[in-house]
Amino acid sequence: MVTEDEHPSQPDIATMLTDQTRACKAARDAIAAGGEVVVWDREVPQWMVAGIAATRLRWSLKRGLTTLGLDETVEILAQHRDEQLRTGIIDAADRSWFFTLYFDATGTELLACSGVKRKPPSQEGGQKLQL
Repeated sequence: MVTEDEHPSQPDIATMLTDQTRACKAARDAIAAGGEVVVWDREVPQWMVAGIAATRLRWSLKRGLTTLGLDETVEILAQHRDEQLRTGIIDAADRSWFFTLYFDATGTELLACSGVKRKPPSQEGGQKLQL
């Protein structure tokens, strides 16, 4: 029994990253190398999370970004309609990769993991902002 002064321990994310998608091994490696892990306590509707993942996939493909497991993640999230989900991130220590984690409503089951490789800012012309 957990008392008011105790909090349940944070799940071991590296252990939860099995073979849900192709991004899991790279995400485990990012954690082992000192990547920062954040898991939010808030539940969000599946339609919102799935929509963001699908948009991220289209955006990444359009811009030629390297992704891992993002297509698989979109398919997995589509199977969880009408559910509440939790999300989290892993930011690689060298900031080369950004991983998104997708959990069930309790945060105890990892449903999917996707990764997007960050492109370094262009050396010629600097970074461009679009308004």
